Amino acid sequence: MNLAATGLVVAAALGGLSAVVALVVPTRPRPVLVGLGTAASGAAAVTAGVAATGGQSFAVSLPELLPLFGVSLELDALGGLFVAVTGGVAVVAGIFGMSYSRHGIGGRSVQSVFPLFVVVMLLVPVAASVGTFLVCWELMALTSLLLVAAEHRQRPEVASAVRWYAVMTHLGLVSVLFGLLVFAARAGGDSFDALRRADLSPGVAGVVFVLTLLGFASKAGILPLHAWLPRAHPEAPSHVSALMSAAMVNLGVYGIARVGGDLLGGGPAWWWLLVLGLGAVSAVYGILQAAMSADLKRLLGYSTTENMGLVLVGLGAAGLFASSGQRVLAGLALAAALLHVINHASFKSLLFLAAGSVLHGTGTRDLDALGGLRRGMPVTTAAFGVGALAASALPPGTAFVSEWLLLQALVHGVAVPGLATAIVMPVAVAVVALTAGLAVATFVKAFGVGFLAKPRSAGAQQATESPATMLVGMAFAGAACVVLALEPAMVLPALARVGGVVFGSLESAVGGEVTLRLEGVAGVLSPLLLALALLAAVVVTVAAVRAPGVRAARREARLWDCGGGPMSARMEYTATSFAEPLQRVFDDVVQPELDVDVDHHEESAYLVRAVEYRRRVADRVERRLYEPVLAVAWRWGEAGRGLANGSVHRYLGYGFYTLCGLLIVLVVLR
Repeated sequence: MNLAATGLVVAAALGGLSAVVALVVPTRPRPVLVGLGTAASGAAAVTAGVAATGGQSFAVSLPELLPLFGVSLELDALGGLFVAVTGGVAVVAGIFGMSYSRHGIGGRSVQSVFPLFVVVMLLVPVAASVGTFLVCWELMALTSLLLVAAEHRQRPEVASAVRWYAVMTHLGLVSVLFGLLVFAARAGGDSFDALRRADLSPGVAGVVFVLTLLGFASKAGILPLHAWLPRAHPEAPSHVSALMSAAMVNLGVYGIARVGGDLLGGGPAWWWLLVLGLGAVSAVYGILQAAMSADLKRLLGYSTTENMGLVLVGLGAAGLFASSGQRVLAGLALAAALLHVINHASFKSLLFLAAGSVLHGTGTRDLDALGGLRRGMPVTTAAFGVGALAASALPPGTAFVSEWLLLQALVHGVAVPGLATAIVMPVAVAVVALTAGLAVATFVKAFGVGFLAKPRSAGAQQATESPATMLVGMAFAGAACVVLALEPAMVLPALARVGGVVFGSLESAVGGEVTLRLEGVAGVLSPLLLALALLAAVVVTVAAVRAPGVRAARREARLWDCGGGPMSARMEYTATSFAEPLQRVFDDVVQPELDVDVDHHEESAYLVRAVEYRRRVADRVERRLYEPVLAVAWRWGEAGRGLANGSVHRYLGYGFYTLCGLLIVLVVLR
């Protein structure tokens, strides 16, 4: 066996062993052993994935392992990328969970599911047949569902999140199932090799693509199938949230790339216009909802919808360029999308782990009740600051490079002949620019209000730093963010090989080591030199201000307070008030619900005792789409109660009339 095969086998074995260990070892050492085993499994997966993206591959068929269709596995460059990303997230989540599990996930059965969740996520990109893929996809859904439900006894909100997640993820599974079954039936076999050789009519291929796109988009949290994500991610334990948001949602992108690009051979331009459009709408809507949210983990969940939307913008643009023969631009857009998958995995892991540290130290994730954490939790504050910068698309942040590459592809794509590109590309450029600006505002709010402002609750006032293993997990994720921000060229050659799997032989899009040079189009960027220039500018500015001849003598004076007394936390911006100007700008989009209660004194209606202001920004898509459907289902259920009243005579009557009706239909049809 080569390194790719060995690494994957070791990863699966360590994950399975960790699950068994969780069932048999005592309570005290269990979190440490499970965390170490999961981290080791992730490290082996990273090794296998890197080897696969470097050119190694392997395939194995086990026909007797599962009835009817057996098990077929194959690891190529595309699967290797997602295996490596999933393994990297598993490393930091496993280390973080060694201490966090003592307060978050408890119980043998739940802790045993955690490494199994990692293993089935690793197997999804390795599946090489329809049957194997669907089994792994369903196992991934079931294991993640059990982990989301881990704290259902402590908080009633978890049960609601579990119901939403169960329904949405299985609706997505049904859509993928129908699409792949139609594909396999026309191909005459369920192996991926048979699917690649299938000769489908344009109509059948379009049906397969749309059905699978709906299912995979649901897993990626793309509108309008995103409703589970801002519920499940906040209610899951934080290291599980990191795995779901930084690893599991990526597999929705993998499914679209595998089926639409590899198995169906690329397809016509309208497929990728649809992907691009869904991504653009999701990116804008997701970051708007994140900007309005005061729940830290809910904010990060909506941010995942935004970033997956940007990935689909890049993937859709790549497919559109490939369908028009623009191989260089297709390679550039796909490289940007895949690099953003890696970048998002790194900074979203860090942000969710930091949010878990905040929850562990304060007992709350409400930004309006936080503040002042930089004193009690300095390491967590620094970690969240790094993650916030990485997610804000500002230099020298991690997302800056991938979004810059995406903008370059879209800007140069305007010159591609065709009405569709002439209309879509400028709109896509505007979408990426708008989401970047809103992301800055969102994470300035989260970091400034949650960590740098005055504490607004007893939990924030008394916050203490998290245990060492939680800090180590955040440190590894932060290091990945820094490396990817300063030296993204280390992963770009592998992304070129991955692009060849998705859309055939694409032209090399990006070259260089320290300085990134775009191939075939004009564009140069050096993230490392840019970071050094920014650092030098900061050092020079600070040195100039503190120079002996320039610095004025310090004099302590009381801050001007308008005669209101010393400044308190009540006088500072909350997360809600910080987002209020943005809410006014996008009022027609988010449509907030406002409620003001004025409490008067009994002696006079003119004397106000208290004023309570509440603002709720509901999910408009959910309100307009899901609430009417749920209302119809509720009325249908109420009507069903009248039909099923417990009378045996009525049930026999139903059977009699149904049988008579079927006989009449058969007579008429004959």
